[in-house]
Amino acid sequence: MLSARRVRVALAVLLLIAANLLWAGQGVAIKILAVNDNPLAIALLPLYCITLVGLGLLTLRRGVVQKFKEAWRFNREFFLAGICGQLMAQVGMTLGVDWSTASNGAILSLLIPVFGALIAVWLLRERLSSLRISSLSLGLTGVFILSPLHGLSITRSGRHELAGDLLIIAGCLGSAFYNVYSKRLLNSFSGIETLFFSYLPATVFSLPVLFLVEPNCLGRLAHLTLVQWGAFGYLAVFFYGLAMVFFLKALETVDVIIASASLYFTPLAGVVLAFCILKERLSHRTIAGSAIVLFATCILFLFDASSRTEVL
Repeated sequence: MLSARRVRVALAVLLLIAANLLWAGQGVAIKILAVNDNPLAIALLPLYCITLVGLGLLTLRRGVVQKFKEAWRFNREFFLAGICGQLMAQVGMTLGVDWSTASNGAILSLLIPVFGALIAVWLLRERLSSLRISSLSLGLTGVFILSPLHGLSITRSGRHELAGDLLIIAGCLGSAFYNVYSKRLLNSFSGIETLFFSYLPATVFSLPVLFLVEPNCLGRLAHLTLVQWGAFGYLAVFFYGLAMVFFLKALETVDVIIASASLYFTPLAGVVLAFCILKERLSHRTIAGSAIVLFATCILFLFDASSRTEVL
């Protein structure tokens, strides 16, 4: 029994690492697509694509009608997860990165574990041990060191970079809420089912808004280059799809606070990608702050997860 628990925890850690590696390229993909497309369309069109894929996968399963009936009983929960969670997260992050920088998006997403821990204590009554508080506090110290809120530099479109950073923070709050709220839904639905039934209200709610704001968004897809189509496919399949399935599967084994702490890996990889692909500056302060949050995350995984394994 003890060995089985260790295997499940190890598998959960691997799934979390894989999810974070897949999430890391979001900022780069947004910047690649932002050349020819509206940022709102960038956030929503890949979401619609993976929602259709999810619908197709669910229809191949037995008892799909009964599953839809069960989901309707949780319509309020899925609506909150989809609108206040996924939609807020993706629109906030996409618009924010478009107005600001991919590096800023990666760095500010370090706030997600902190937001997630606080929401988990509130909604799920998860405990905040001294180790968890210390690790999250150390990670937050790294956030302040990495903080990109250094001024009000204005982009070519005339928007303040600070406004973009604030939108990114709003997206982080939505992401943290979704991560916590999904834990409750996993008691009744699988990871794929939870993902699809939360994407569905986000799609239905945002679809008319998108075509009202950007009526020509579908026509612009014809002008995408091969590289941009690759970025679009990455967002639809890997970012919205596989990464979320991996994360929700890991949530079945570990606490939300532990899973949220793993998100520190995402901005570290995102900063490196922004530096390598977009040639954005990587300062000594960024490297130092990244080392701090990486250390805090490793401590939490090594000691908190292992102590839980011993108890169980």
